[in-house]
Amino acid sequence: MKTDLNSSRRALLGGLALLAGMSLQAQPLPTASPESVGMSAERLGKITTMFKQEVADKKLPGAVVMVARKGKLVYAQAFGGQNDAAGAAMKPDSLFRIYSMTKPLVSTALMMLVEDGKVQLTDPVSKFLPSFKNPMVSVGTLDPVFNNISFKLVPANREPTIQDLLRHTSGLAYGELTRNPLVRDAYTKAGVFKPTLDYDARELPGPEMADKLGKAPLAQHPGTYWEYSLSVDVQGRVVEAVTGQRLGDFMQQRLFRPLKMVDTGFHVPADKAARLAEAFPKDPATGVDNKLIDVSRPPGNDSGGAGGVSTAGDYLRYCQAMLNGGQLEGVRILSRSTVGLMASDHLGSINTTVNPGMLLLGTQGYTFGLGFLVRQGDGIAGVHGTAGEFMWAGYAGTFFWAEPKEQVCAVYMSQAPSPVRAYYRRAMKDLVSQALVD
Repeated sequence: MKTDLNSSRRALLGGLALLAGMSLQAQPLPTASPESVGMSAERLGKITTMFKQEVADKKLPGAVVMVARKGKLVYAQAFGGQNDAAGAAMKPDSLFRIYSMTKPLVSTALMMLVEDGKVQLTDPVSKFLPSFKNPMVSVGTLDPVFNNISFKLVPANREPTIQDLLRHTSGLAYGELTRNPLVRDAYTKAGVFKPTLDYDARELPGPEMADKLGKAPLAQHPGTYWEYSLSVDVQGRVVEAVTGQRLGDFMQQRLFRPLKMVDTGFHVPADKAARLAEAFPKDPATGVDNKLIDVSRPPGNDSGGAGGVSTAGDYLRYCQAMLNGGQLEGVRILSRSTVGLMASDHLGSINTTVNPGMLLLGTQGYTFGLGFLVRQGDGIAGVHGTAGEFMWAGYAGTFFWAEPKEQVCAVYMSQAPSPVRAYYRRAMKDLVSQALVD
């Protein structure tokens, strides 16, 4: 056992030494020993043990894990392969398709416009995207005789607002998740959904995508249900309509460059292509083909809901800025009050098609804020954490959280779009929390 613990400690120190050897520009955060910020290097070594075993068992192709406390990087490890076909090992600066972890970044960009006085949370979406005016809703009615549900279109009780987009109560849906056939069919005709592995909605020009989606029926009356949806793609179109800039350009100007997120964007340029992580050809858990989006060229539209690429280090800088109340190294992206508003409960008694915590972690105890999942209390949830922490994840196996009460933030990056993703998210939460000793 002592040998195992010493090996874990050496691996941890080796990972931090590797980061120390990187250029200052590429270092995500200043490094420190875990003990100096109230964490145990020995206990953090359990992360190393677990992920080395997962890679050895061929359950994961590879992963990068970074943990920070009190603004200091205390754990940074790369495991397994970045691209097995090319024989490339995973590295701390490997690039990942972050899919839905793009969402918090885009919500942050939209909240910047709220702070600029150009957008208000109560504004109807149609103020910026006219096709969202006077929406119709596909409503289901149960036939008690034949025990089936029929759907018809009715006028919406009200229009969706910017707040609805941010908290996923807009009435929008995802074609692959909704059980509403009229909505799914409308999304298919609009070109924003196609039930095939090679489907990629990023090929639609942004204005066309927004126009077609706005004319499709809603799955719920706005403000009545939380339903995970294309709302953040629409947020991106709102940002573009307000600023007159492409979404990626605005985010580079206001978020990525200020925070020195040097590898984050909506595609991977040719000179960085060798750093892009890939999934196994088939999912080890199901045998299903893994098909990830092509990020080698600029897309038709910068998908606010799923189009981003980033590194663990870049995303950790964003997490730390949010944990700091909207600033990092003297650069402020949002006010402390705005971050607090985003990390608050914005659902209240609103119904959910599926509980947000169940969707992400397979457990209750969470609500939704403006852009991410928010923990409601220290208890209830079946995973370590504290009230007020906020987090989200991505389809291909990425995950982050920021925990203000413990001054901890962490990022897990992999390219493993498997049904066991929630297991790795819970494992990360538990393994990092058990390493807190002061």
